Amino acid sequence: MIIIESVAEMQQFARQRRGEIALVPTMGYLHEGHASLMVEARKRAKTVVVSIFVNPTQFGVNEDLDSYPRDFERDRKVASAAGVDVIFAPKAADMYPAGYQSYLNVEGLTTELCGASRPGHFRGVTTVVAKLFNIVMPSVALFGKKDFQQLAVIRRMVQDFNFDVEIVGMPIVREADGLALSSRNARLDPEQRRQALCLSRSIAAAREAFRGGERAVAVLRQKALALIEAESAAELDYLEFRDQDTLLPLQIADERTLLALAVRVGPVRLIDNCVLGEE
Repeated sequence: MIIIESVAEMQQFARQRRGEIALVPTMGYLHEGHASLMVEARKRAKTVVVSIFVNPTQFGVNEDLDSYPRDFERDRKVASAAGVDVIFAPKAADMYPAGYQSYLNVEGLTTELCGASRPGHFRGVTTVVAKLFNIVMPSVALFGKKDFQQLAVIRRMVQDFNFDVEIVGMPIVREADGLALSSRNARLDPEQRRQALCLSRSIAAAREAFRGGERAVAVLRQKALALIEAESAAELDYLEFRDQDTLLPLQIADERTLLALAVRVGPVRLIDNCVLGEE
């Protein structure tokens, strides 16, 4: 496994391997969820590149850019164990040099859910992903479904801008007690970590009611909301039932309905989701 920091060097490498690269974009502090993407990437391409870059343009004012967990040596070990060929770890000054002023924005899909509470977040995401596509030149790129809205936005961007990249969404990986794996989990103290289980439990409650025949979104939402409101450290950002393609709100749920939620537990904002009809 080799480590490349220079954008120019990464582009030179990519030109030599064009058509055989799978990219896993990350912000580092890698965990088993990231590893599952790398393992799948290994099956889909001859060369696997993992990018590690805490992208400043997707963090808003008073968000956790400075406190976002970082541990490159740990990341190197996780990537190596998963069979990664290249870690691309650029510096912010190389990705956004002096005088930088170009951004890519997807409209519509970015205005609600995480987009409503994090203005400018998705502009930062689409800009950095587009840059990574141009630098790494992958034929396939893999993203986790925990960031369901992000995945939908990236799919839209790829379609609208004619990127020649296959986008693969991978299932959420959870800890044994149900908490969705996230780099931000490391910032939870033991009591906050316990209360954070309200996200997965609220999903389970709504899904159980759906499987029992309930289709009214108002009823399903209340069943999920009750578990979040029961935890003193949990502050709801949103809990929504949406069409998984358009992300538009629904009144009646069906098998393809997306339940998406964001909850702040102590200092940490956590997200989770499920499609009601899927296991």
